[in-house]
Amino acid sequence: MTRVALAFSGGLDTTVCVPLLEEEYGYDEVIGVTVDVGQPESEFDEAEETAEALGLDHYVVDAKAEFADLCFDGVRANATYQGYPLGTALARPVIASAILEVAEEQDCTGIAHGCTGKGNDQLRFEAIWRDSDLEVIAPVRELGLTREWENEYAAEKDLPVEGGDGGKWSIDTNLWSRSVEGSELEDPSYVPGEEIYEWTEAPSDETEEIEIAFEEGYPVAVDGESYDPVELIQHLNELAGSYGVGRTDSMEDRMLGLKVRENYEHPAATTLLNAHEALESLVLTQEEREFKQQIDQKWSKKGYEGLVDAPLVSALEGFIDETQQRVTGTVTIRFEGGRARAVGRDSKYAAYSAEHASFNTETVGKISQEDATGVAKYHGFQRRLANESIAAQRDDEEVELATDGGEE
Repeated sequence: MTRVALAFSGGLDTTVCVPLLEEEYGYDEVIGVTVDVGQPESEFDEAEETAEALGLDHYVVDAKAEFADLCFDGVRANATYQGYPLGTALARPVIASAILEVAEEQDCTGIAHGCTGKGNDQLRFEAIWRDSDLEVIAPVRELGLTREWENEYAAEKDLPVEGGDGGKWSIDTNLWSRSVEGSELEDPSYVPGEEIYEWTEAPSDETEEIEIAFEEGYPVAVDGESYDPVELIQHLNELAGSYGVGRTDSMEDRMLGLKVRENYEHPAATTLLNAHEALESLVLTQEEREFKQQIDQKWSKKGYEGLVDAPLVSALEGFIDETQQRVTGTVTIRFEGGRARAVGRDSKYAAYSAEHASFNTETVGKISQEDATGVAKYHGFQRRLANESIAAQRDDEEVELATDGGEE
């Protein structure tokens, strides 16, 4: 008997995939796998109810801890893509790995998803799955299905769907972010109202300050209270979200070249990324900070692609691990006007001296202010030489033109 594991949400796409995997691909049995990376409880209820109505064996895997750990690796790498924190992108390899593990445990010969051929998720899932010997199947992409066709097929087969995509917006939620797209949001000029937001309140004049503690680049506590990664993210999502922190309206360039409009909510991610970068600014040297920006950008790009297990990422993390040994300390964050702004930072590894930087001291250790005179004279010396030679050449050309003009 042939068996295929399906990434299952209970929505229209994955529900339609169940009979198609049997009819079009010849599988004797389909099992559904739902992976918990912090979605609302209602999504699991929907998946369970739909699986039961389909007579589908349904497996739920709790991967919140693994996902939170990856998100915190992203904090150390200051991971963002085109201005927003990576949420969906980082969740996909965690989900894909969990589904693959179930598929292999259940002796499946195939593994399937309900992604279209237009998005990023198909690539992120399959990057993990194609390391295995299982047949990788994408019915929606391979059969060229549309939502209209899927609705008609679901009605014809009397499938347990509510005749649509389950709502006005296409929403993806996990611990780290909530993304909203589709419907009127596909028009870049459309200005969305407050109805698209669930995690964040409209920004107000209210403010609050909190202190976040880091150990070797990892967030570990808020206001002196320790949390495990999942709890810390959940706590800050609620707290920062109440001040309107973490909204992004983005025109995103997908891996396949399509430009799409996405709206995101990411209160905890914004707060932790801002705090971490503020602490790095205190403890890392100028050269480390400048070079790490390149490292972070590469890490973020691989994270966006869903390739966090690539050899390049391991190499990048060697540098990140080395720098993060000193990223230990606290950061005071102020929530105000929809922002999470660093207003204080402290670390025993600070590459900073208040005495040396003060305007009220005459010297910098054994260095006097007069010692800077020689540096000031040399500063820009090459620029001055270059500009002088350029000006001289221009003058010569003008004289030559004037001479030629007189002869004519």
